[in-house]
Amino acid sequence: MLNTKTSPATKQAPGPEEKGKAGSAQKAEEDEEIDIDLTAPETEKAALAIQGKFRRFQKRKKDASS
Repeated sequence: MLNTKTSPATKQAPGPEEKGKAGSAQKAEEDEEIDIDLTAPETEKAALAIQGKFRRFQKRKKDASS
């Protein structure tokens, strides 16, 4: 289960990629902050699944261009 409560430790200053965004898009991101428990087993399973799919996508993309 995802923890949606925010904690002060998870707040970070906007990075360089966020500075160039439009004002309304940046405000929407500030309003919606999601705190994910990175130590949860479900999170690890999801990360591994996403990484596996991305690696297969990259491999297919590379094979198609060859």
